[in-house]
Amino acid sequence: MNKVLNWLFFRESKGQSSGPTLNQFFDEQVVPYLNAKSPDNTIISIFNNNIRYEIGSVQLVDLANQDLDRWIAGQRKKGLKPGTINKHIFAINRVIGLAKRWSFLPPHSAHLEELEPLRLGDYAQRFLSEDEIQTLLTECAKSDHPYLSLFVRFLLLTGARNSEARLAKWQHIDVEKKLWIVPKSKNGRSRRIILNSAALQVLRDIKLQDVNYHPHTDNLAYLFTNPQTQKPYDNFYNAWYKVRDRAGLENLRFHDLRHTYASHLINQGVSLYEVQTLLGHSSLQMTQRYAHLQPNLLQQHTEIMSNILKR
Repeated sequence: MNKVLNWLFFRESKGQSSGPTLNQFFDEQVVPYLNAKSPDNTIISIFNNNIRYEIGSVQLVDLANQDLDRWIAGQRKKGLKPGTINKHIFAINRVIGLAKRWSFLPPHSAHLEELEPLRLGDYAQRFLSEDEIQTLLTECAKSDHPYLSLFVRFLLLTGARNSEARLAKWQHIDVEKKLWIVPKSKNGRSRRIILNSAALQVLRDIKLQDVNYHPHTDNLAYLFTNPQTQKPYDNFYNAWYKVRDRAGLENLRFHDLRHTYASHLINQGVSLYEVQTLLGHSSLQMTQRYAHLQPNLLQQHTEIMSNILKR
């Protein structure tokens, strides 16, 4: 509470309203907090692009369920998919949760409740065939982006999430042990990613590419460092959209490369439990989405007993 009182006193001393708007609370309280926790400012990006100009001018204490409902309706009207809207819902819920935790809002308020995620229906999966993979990689090689081709190959070979690869640091790569340690994954825990021989070659190719775009390659912290900012890329989307469209793979997402990694492992006989470990899923239930790929393998396994009885 002292933090809130000191902050309100500061604003009053500046002749500002004692009641912050949602934007003011976010900029002055939430942004420093998020930046201190992680360099991946997904929530900040979502807020700036999808919340700030819609409901950000509302006084924080006046923000109500009706405002959030109208905001959701506006998201739908824009044609955004439920999965995308749910990411935005997560962001606004995080901001509201922090406001309550820090006593800017009462902890329990009937007029302002956190939003429930939208129903997604059946989980839509997309994974690439071997021919589609080769077509995609061929188009990536033609891209004028210095690192897109290497980035895509790295995702396909490791099953890593987009953000994990984009923010990967050299200090977390152990070439001798063929391991990549992700210090904080999506579920909040660190995880180990096994690097196969082709992934290790991609790392060597990144080093070679660095020589062409960075004057001091020894000082690079991130695998995929933007030559203009010397920081990790914010995203690869502009180059990605061009490449996937040329490859005839419209609507393909980076996350679908992770599905591709998993599906091809399962089709080669890798168990769901092993795929769960390789993907870093916190529960086997998350990996069950790939179970439909196993019928033929299960049929082969059932023949084990058949062959025994034939002896």
